[in-house]
Amino acid sequence: MGFGSSAVCDIRLNTSLSAEQREKYQNTEAVRELLATAKRIAVVGMSTEKTKASNMVASYLNDEGFEVIPVNPRATEIMGFPCYPNLKSIPVKVDIVQIFRPASEVAAIVEDAIEIGATAVWMQLKIVDLKSADRAIEAGLIAVVDKCIKMEHGRFSGALHFAGMNTEVITARRRKLR
Repeated sequence: MGFGSSAVCDIRLNTSLSAEQREKYQNTEAVRELLATAKRIAVVGMSTEKTKASNMVASYLNDEGFEVIPVNPRATEIMGFPCYPNLKSIPVKVDIVQIFRPASEVAAIVEDAIEIGATAVWMQLKIVDLKSADRAIEAGLIAVVDKCIKMEHGRFSGALHFAGMNTEVITARRRKLR
């Protein structure tokens, strides 16, 4: 077994989804297209603490040129951006609803995402609610489940290979800014 084929380097080990579910909820081409076309991302459950994953992911997305909209009912501003208590209170169109809340809260968030006309719902790594993902898909949204949007963006922009992880994308291209 060569270096690149070692099971410990296989990023599919990061998910509990079956191969069929990965094709449906983690489709590489759908993810790549979504990240290439999205401009505005609402981060539901964004923390005010800079060391929390939601804040670090949002900071990365902002640095990469996405418009980040924090959603947290206990804050009025995060990272210098106005923070909204829920998706329905956001006054502009949202492309991706990035979910950093427990799976038990996903159904209501998906319903709000459908109501506001979002393009996609994205359940962060280890957040899995397939019934809600199917509801989003039935309503015409793209649903990504159990994936880290930061890792996926880095994978397709060529940025993550520097960290030594197997991104399954081999490229010699320099990273492009959005």
